[in-house]
Amino acid sequence: ISPATITAVIKDDQILLARDLKFQDKQMFSVLAGFLEPGESLEECVQREIMEEVGLAVTNVRYFKSQPWPFPDSLMIGFTADYQGGDIKIDESEIAEAGWFTADALPTVPTRRSLSSELIQWFVNISRH
Repeated sequence: ISPATITAVIKDDQILLARDLKFQDKQMFSVLAGFLEPGESLEECVQREIMEEVGLAVTNVRYFKSQPWPFPDSLMIGFTADYQGGDIKIDESEIAEAGWFTADALPTVPTRRSLSSELIQWFVNISRH
């Protein structure tokens, strides 16, 4: 099995969203994801992927839920995490742009039933309380 993490990073009343270079829809943003490396815990993977892709440190990594991924040997494991520090510096080989968004000013995000859309909807729901 090739596990991958996907994470909603929260900073105050904002969620971190990024537009992947591979997205066919050039307006689509989502939460960040990446594959686990050998010898790495899931929590370490979350922290490494966020740092590599957007240059931010995260803390308080919490399990959200998992889902099978469309590839026969993959499992997507969802997390939430809190922003710890740093300024957004995107990895231009993977990410087109990234930013912080409030629940009432989200860009185009996945709407089909997926872990990414569930994480974003979770953020919208907690923002309303």
